[in-house]
Amino acid sequence: MNITYAQAGVNIDEGDRFVSLIKKDVRTTFSKRVLHDIGAFGAFFDARFKGMKSPVLVSSVDGVGTKLLVAQLVGRHDTVGQDLVNHCVNDILACGARPLFFLDYFATGRLQAENAAAVIRGFTKACRENGCALIGGETAEMPGMYAENDYDLAGTIVGIVEKRKIIDGSKVRRGDILIGLRSTGLHTNGFSLARAVLLKHFSIESYLDELNATVGDALLAVHRSYLKTVGELIAKYPVHALSHITGGGIVGNTRRVLPKGLSLEINWDAWKRPQLFSLIKKLGDVPEEDMRRTFNLGIGMIAIVPKTSVDGALAFLRKKRDAGIVIGEVA
Repeated sequence: MNITYAQAGVNIDEGDRFVSLIKKDVRTTFSKRVLHDIGAFGAFFDARFKGMKSPVLVSSVDGVGTKLLVAQLVGRHDTVGQDLVNHCVNDILACGARPLFFLDYFATGRLQAENAAAVIRGFTKACRENGCALIGGETAEMPGMYAENDYDLAGTIVGIVEKRKIIDGSKVRRGDILIGLRSTGLHTNGFSLARAVLLKHFSIESYLDELNATVGDALLAVHRSYLKTVGELIAKYPVHALSHITGGGIVGNTRRVLPKGLSLEINWDAWKRPQLFSLIKKLGDVPEEDMRRTFNLGIGMIAIVPKTSVDGALAFLRKKRDAGIVIGEVA
């Protein structure tokens, strides 16, 4: 008996249809530096950086974790695409870099072109907002590896920074001040704990007055990009270090940028936590230490600045309608 690739679970025709659905959106992210359309065996980007003396490429790879399960429950797939791009942008921003281009990996048990195209639309929206090109990617249909309706995402970003402007924490000194920038929710970390607590008590469609949203909408709030605000901040003020608050929480991530021998003093009462975090803690009786290690608790990015620059930095952030919060200092 003959068996075809489609009967084995891989539909090449659906893959071709998927590519036709996304081509127009992907091209909207291209600049003159993108030298080839999608579909080639490799992606081409003009590597001449005029006006830069010592350009350094900065790269990062990440995913969005089990937030994908929430997207599947809700049936909304574009926001996780935005999440992934913004997360990667923030990671290289923490080194002082701005993004150049992004590549994605989309793996699924059975390719559903419309859902996959929605994910890509999220990529393209965030790429346009961050000024980077979606230059290439890989779509893998793997029946037997993933359940039929499951999919997973990973993204790679490449950015650039002038060598003398790299932010690596080496300038951090005792007495420097931590300025926190607010998050838009869980961002892309802590969803295994959040789902375990919230979906034990509510359905994904439940509307909660304290959140002013459904459970699904609150959990799918898009991971914020800090590129525009922080990019301008570091151009105007001496920022000694930046910390993107992801898995490990405020302390776990910010310790990564401290020179040896220095520590953190966090004022955990300096800001009011968003209701989503308070609800998770209350309903799950989650220990405070676990909350601090798992979630961003409402602070998505931290800038470490010298005391002499704090007032100016805070005033600048207010002008940008971004209320920076002094949340601690380096000890």
